[in-house]
Amino acid sequence: MLSYAKEYALVDSPQHSPFTSKGPSLCMSPSFQMSTLSLPGQASSPLQSPILSEVGSNARLEEEDEEGRRKRYPTDKAYFIAKEILTTERTYLKDLEVITVWFRSAVIKENAMPEGLMTLLFSNIDPIYEFHRGFLKELDQRLALWEGRSNAHAKGDYQRIGDVMLRNMCALKEFTSFLQKHDEVLTELEKASKRLKKLETVYKEFELQKVCYLPLNTFLLKPIQRLMHYKLILERLCKHYSPSHRDHDDCKEALKEVAEIATQLQSSLIRLENFQKLTELQRDLIGIENLTAPGREFIREGCLFKLTKKGLQQRMFFLFSDMLLYTSKGVTATNQFKVHGQLPLHGMIVEESENEWSVPHCFTIYSAQRTIVVAASSKVEMGKWIEDLNLAIDMSKKSQEKSSIFLDAGLTDHSNRSSDEVSLEQESEDDMNSSRTSLDKQTHHRANTTMHVCWHRNTSVSMSDHSQAVENQLSGYLLRKFKNSNGWQKLWVVFTNFCLFFYKTHQDDFPLASLPLLGYTVSTPEESDSIHKDYVFKLQFKSHVYFFRAESEYTFERWMEVIKSAASTTGRMSLLIPRGGPVEINGN
Repeated sequence: MLSYAKEYALVDSPQHSPFTSKGPSLCMSPSFQMSTLSLPGQASSPLQSPILSEVGSNARLEEEDEEGRRKRYPTDKAYFIAKEILTTERTYLKDLEVITVWFRSAVIKENAMPEGLMTLLFSNIDPIYEFHRGFLKELDQRLALWEGRSNAHAKGDYQRIGDVMLRNMCALKEFTSFLQKHDEVLTELEKASKRLKKLETVYKEFELQKVCYLPLNTFLLKPIQRLMHYKLILERLCKHYSPSHRDHDDCKEALKEVAEIATQLQSSLIRLENFQKLTELQRDLIGIENLTAPGREFIREGCLFKLTKKGLQQRMFFLFSDMLLYTSKGVTATNQFKVHGQLPLHGMIVEESENEWSVPHCFTIYSAQRTIVVAASSKVEMGKWIEDLNLAIDMSKKSQEKSSIFLDAGLTDHSNRSSDEVSLEQESEDDMNSSRTSLDKQTHHRANTTMHVCWHRNTSVSMSDHSQAVENQLSGYLLRKFKNSNGWQKLWVVFTNFCLFFYKTHQDDFPLASLPLLGYTVSTPEESDSIHKDYVFKLQFKSHVYFFRAESEYTFERWMEVIKSAASTTGRMSLLIPRGGPVEINGN
């Protein structure tokens, strides 16, 4: 009864792109249907699952091609590290195109953006985009030479990447002033989209397009985040090479150059990531204004079960540096969450209370306005919430600004909230069946934001998890095993924002499907899985199991590493059934 986590199997569907390769078309309705498999008697989840056709013969051909190519590849680990720079650069350039090509086309078509903002936005991102187009070309050429696909007689001189990295990291320094303006760009874009109805409409409609596979303003963070990736990859290369290796010195110098820029922009990135998260939440929450108030920091979001007169009710909680919000799934077709309560951290006390209520992983939150009792899905989850709440309470005590100045007067009176919550809960159970007409595709758009994944997987994510996820982005080709055959299908896979996005090739403009990984475990196959191939990893959530194959030991280890960082950190789920039977308490 209280199992709210829903999962979906991979389904078959034709792979046909509605795009042509000749440039952006904003008519982006897909020519295939997104279908999902839901549990009996439950509404469909907005979470998507990969739509990957199981054509056994084609898949086996992919496998044979891959085996043949693998024999020709260099085996040096440095080659695979260099290849990671290339594959992630391909994704990065595609991400820049979401703004420079697609979004520009949308705002020009509707004449929706003031000239001043157009200049600010595109004069700061166009030069960066042009630079990376040239850089990608260089990386592509170097890797082709390294693999011996051309000029094979001279390939010995090309089995290195440090010279390419040093030249481009030095050139990248010239763009520091553009990168420093991204703070202003993001702020002004948000201000303008609030102020100008036409821009707001274009912005929202653009976010519904498949090419915009993440919240739009996350793409504006990519240029600074990319610097951090270069730094991490170059650190890996420097660690791999011996000091006497001919590529070592160039890599070390390139690392020094990029580390310098990254250090300058680190505080800017922290501010941008926080602002981006607050603006994303502002769009997805109904009943709270001015979330981006100065000084407010996002700390954790996630699912907890709240004790009410009806027993345990699923709620989505959002912890900030000055307050705790709790919400339920809204009844709108836009899939938003409705705020039920807003508790200031000033004067708040948190205590474990499992014994008092006979509910596993249960704790009580005492605030100036009211007291609420909540239960987490596991002991680990409860520990994370209590730790973050206590840290936030301590920080708010030290803060000069009292959280009360941010409170919305309309939400401070909860004296008669219980009947309201009961009726809303009834509605929210029917949410997915309520209005599935013109805005049905918005369900698709909201599917992979972390709040929706947390809601369906009964888990939570913190700002530090988000920051770590930024470091662990990865792209590349993987082979995916079919469920009921020995065939393997080659896919271009992008890992970002706690989610795997699947493409047929790296040239595709949008993902065919996605798989959110929060709550998944990643491991190597067991004997009973009968997988007789190298470099295979297994993804599992409850009864859902997927197998993927990497091309080398290095790439296998990298996929395992990044997925572990984003997948299951919550431990085993426990059913939230009170030990002493149904719980009746007063209030809501």
